[in-house]
Amino acid sequence: MTTIQQTLGEAQKQLTKTSDTPQADAELLLCHVLYCERAYLYTWPDKSLSPSQLTDFEALLQRRIDGEPVAYLCGHKAFWEFKLKVSAATLIPRPETELLVEQALQRIPTDQPYQILDLGTGSGAIAAAIAQERPGSQVTAVEQSTDALAIAQHNIRTHKLDNVTLLQGDWFAPLQQQLFDIIVSNPPYIAAHDPHLDQGDVRHEPHSALISGDDGLDAIRYIIAHALPFLKQGGWLLFEHGHDQADAVKHLFLKHGFTDLCHYTDLAGHGRVSGARCPG
Repeated sequence: MTTIQQTLGEAQKQLTKTSDTPQADAELLLCHVLYCERAYLYTWPDKSLSPSQLTDFEALLQRRIDGEPVAYLCGHKAFWEFKLKVSAATLIPRPETELLVEQALQRIPTDQPYQILDLGTGSGAIAAAIAQERPGSQVTAVEQSTDALAIAQHNIRTHKLDNVTLLQGDWFAPLQQQLFDIIVSNPPYIAAHDPHLDQGDVRHEPHSALISGDDGLDAIRYIIAHALPFLKQGGWLLFEHGHDQADAVKHLFLKHGFTDLCHYTDLAGHGRVSGARCPG
């Protein structure tokens, strides 16, 4: 019989050539098969896998070797305080996006009922995090994809976030004459011919949530151009964007009359989030 320790050791060897995180990948996949937490693997390293468990793990391992993201293979991804359901219809939530959440929360008082709009919510990660941290505020989350919206609905319902309203449509289209204190978005921002689209996990993620025109700025350009009628005076618009797009986003904000521009870097020192205010 093959033990947990032996299984992980062999899997890590096989993953070394195709993954930057072979140990973590092997452990997450085995936890998924065994329905356990990672601590279990270290507590019981000599426990044997059943033939069916080993078969299931080897099937997942081969798919990971072939490039499928661990999050899709396991069906969930950790983000903020949540374990969120994900699928090939949604982007995989990433740590960089938590910077966007943090900057939004800096602008939402804990004692006032703010109105927040999340454009292109995908799995609902941003909306869920803000709603969890500011239960007195209301979050409206918009998503065009029917399949992605179903994932977001599952996540919002699972975590009992009653202050989130989900709407289907393209950016501002499903909204009436609502005004928001803050608009946040992690829109598509990769250029159509970016070579990174053929590398790593993004090969399997929905291109509609990644690609945004020849320069990667089509979605950001559209949102900035149409946001002011939906913002209260002094309200904030905050974006996640590509590491080299901060200057272009700054010019778009200025072109459309936004004020108080600001930029924030991720842990790697890359410009990742930009924001500006509605004048007044």
